[in-house]
Amino acid sequence: MKKAFRIGISIVICVGLVCGYYYYLSHKNAKSAEDAQDKTTEVEKIIERDFDKKYPKTPREVVKWYNRIITAFYGEEYTDEELEKMADQARSLMDDELLSYNPRDTYLKSLKADIEDYKTRDKIIVQSSVSDSNDITYATVDGDYCAYVDAYYFSREASDYSRTYEEFVLRRDDEGHWKILSFRLTEGDNDE
Repeated sequence: MKKAFRIGISIVICVGLVCGYYYYLSHKNAKSAEDAQDKTTEVEKIIERDFDKKYPKTPREVVKWYNRIITAFYGEEYTDEELEKMADQARSLMDDELLSYNPRDTYLKSLKADIEDYKTRDKIIVQSSVSDSNDITYATVDGDYCAYVDAYYFSREASDYSRTYEEFVLRRDDEGHWKILSFRLTEGDNDE
């Protein structure tokens, strides 16, 4: 009886070790995949986004993506090639009319000068926020369906902090995509 009991305990221990080792190996591989994915930088995530296949569905999502891009412009490390790719991503969110006023070369030149100014002043965008979906205003203007989206940017310059408020006007194109038509500085709500 004692011998059968010892054999039973040995079998249970062996099965437990095999199951434990299998669990360890299966979770080790999953963790390695997660670690590799976590090492993707924000710049890489922006560049890898395929707006042709997965364009943001709402005006709010478009402005949120635009904010991610401009926050990366002023706060992330990247090469000139990556900057150009991010600029192309930002331009893919813009309406054709806005693009016609800002040719790619002019846009890049202006963007680089603005980024250099931020670096000189030791300024970064700490946080950006987009108004809630319920706060977005929709209107038909000259036959075009438009959306008005408010955003604010919380910035740090040296040791001073400030907020900038902008209103984005987006127009729905023939494919049903919301594109940034214009944006302008506005007076913000200081109670936010």
